[in-house]
Amino acid sequence: MAKKKQKVDDSTVLFDVVYEDGTKSSRRRVAAADLDPHENDDASAKTIIMTQDRKIAEMSGNPRGAIKSISRSE
Repeated sequence: MAKKKQKVDDSTVLFDVVYEDGTKSSRRRVAAADLDPHENDDASAKTIIMTQDRKIAEMSGNPRGAIKSISRSE
């Protein structure tokens, strides 16, 4: 039996992130409610994703590089 695809929650927005070291993180989830409606989505999402990266680095002990670019997933 085929595995069902997970339904993407409408309350999240997905972003692709490219780091300065060349690594790519696809489909990073950001809550739509956390995005600033008066600011560019990429700019407000970058701040949220940087916070997520800091929390992950604290738990794993492996720091993530700086973000080079961010774009909304299609």
